[in-house]
Amino acid sequence: MKKKQIWIIAILIILVLVSIPVLHILKTKWSETDSKSEIPKGYTNDASQLNLTKVDTIVKVPENQADIVKQLQEILKYAREQNLKISIAGAQHSMGGHTIYPNGILLNMLPYNHMELDKENNILTIGSGALWQDAIEYLDQNGKSISVMQAFSSFSVGGSISVNGHGWQKDSPPISSSVISFTLMNDKGQILTCSRNENPELFKLVLGGYGLFGIILDVKLKVVDNKALKYKYFRLSPENYVSYYKKLISDNPKVNLVFGRLKIANQEFLEEATINFFEEVNENPLPIKKQNEKNEEVKRLVFRSSVRSEYGKRLRWDLEYGMNKATQHNIFSRNELLNDHVSLIENKDPNSTDLLQEYFIPEKDFNQYLKDIKPILLQSKLDLLNITIRAVNKDEDTFMNYARQDVFGFVFLFNQKKTEKEETEMKVLTNKLVDAAIKNNGTFYLPYRLHIGKEKMRKVYPQADEFFKFKKKYDSDELFQNQFYKHYK
Repeated sequence: MKKKQIWIIAILIILVLVSIPVLHILKTKWSETDSKSEIPKGYTNDASQLNLTKVDTIVKVPENQADIVKQLQEILKYAREQNLKISIAGAQHSMGGHTIYPNGILLNMLPYNHMELDKENNILTIGSGALWQDAIEYLDQNGKSISVMQAFSSFSVGGSISVNGHGWQKDSPPISSSVISFTLMNDKGQILTCSRNENPELFKLVLGGYGLFGIILDVKLKVVDNKALKYKYFRLSPENYVSYYKKLISDNPKVNLVFGRLKIANQEFLEEATINFFEEVNENPLPIKKQNEKNEEVKRLVFRSSVRSEYGKRLRWDLEYGMNKATQHNIFSRNELLNDHVSLIENKDPNSTDLLQEYFIPEKDFNQYLKDIKPILLQSKLDLLNITIRAVNKDEDTFMNYARQDVFGFVFLFNQKKTEKEETEMKVLTNKLVDAAIKNNGTFYLPYRLHIGKEKMRKVYPQADEFFKFKKKYDSDELFQNQFYKHYK
């Protein structure tokens, strides 16, 4: 064969190899639709897209502090007169009807989003309806940053406090640890200040209390300095995750943000992991840059192309590994990294939905837990899209605490068809994963689908009965309700 022919064949092979992943990603784009399911008037839903519920009234609260108190007191009075229950909503990213009560009044808190910064004491006072992205952009102008928050910035402050979210900030307990105090309107319309010293019992109950004890109004949060951070990563076998985490992260004072990821393609399933971390560097952080929409859409499509596709899962892992190498040592600002929007992984398929689950496992049980979940996940027909690992320090602040010691949080993301069959399969899978967590001295996170029965929930949360007694103590008429309370009480 002539040299020229060999070159032509080689070029054709390269073109084919390059075009296959491009065509796969384009196929994902072509199969999507931008038409969103409209929520009928008089109904509400949450991020699961599986909780469409008729409500009596949806009330959008006012922005002004004086006006909101007056309006909410009137709503409480009206609810009592009409024998209606009240649920409280922000961005509605919980997935089990935690912000919904059938035929009740839904309070949309999003307009209540004022902010004020005490630079001297590093305290942000913020309305509970504010989104984290608003807080990040506000703080960025003042060289400050959120202390603890979850991975996406499109959640509301009040919602995150009510589920006591956790983040990827090194050596951090959940969000509750960053809350200095908050004001709460109780069932009688009174405004109470809650902190570790003032109304401490109520403070512990409301943090991670799923909106059952009153309406959170103003929150005082600890904030930290914005920092310039250098990205690094390490590829390893999952069984070595804990030992390398200690070496690379725990013993490294420069690390500020960190998360892990497990390979979920069937080929080498759960046999590879990465630790991704960001070290502080002695540079001034740049202001948050506007996101490049083209780049963000490519990232989203690479993620979506892994849905129900083994090839897509392998492609995503390989592309992310390539990006890791390409961006190794790049400099980011802390605020830029925290300001990721959930639209980065948005599902535009109207026939399916993406569902989260989270399990918290002590360090000593980490490897056994991985062994136990591997066959469970491989045998399930449901589509696993992602597993992220985050270290969460012990929670000393909440009553319904899930981090009762230092733990590793395993965050699962599944794609589920909106069918009865896959809903049943998800319930079966969830119970198996909860059983694996229980076997390994772990806990499961409560803001997701209500697939766990009361008895099993109480195995993981033995304080639940006392929690629901406190609910009756502080809200004797059970004015504040939602589907979570209805299911577990």
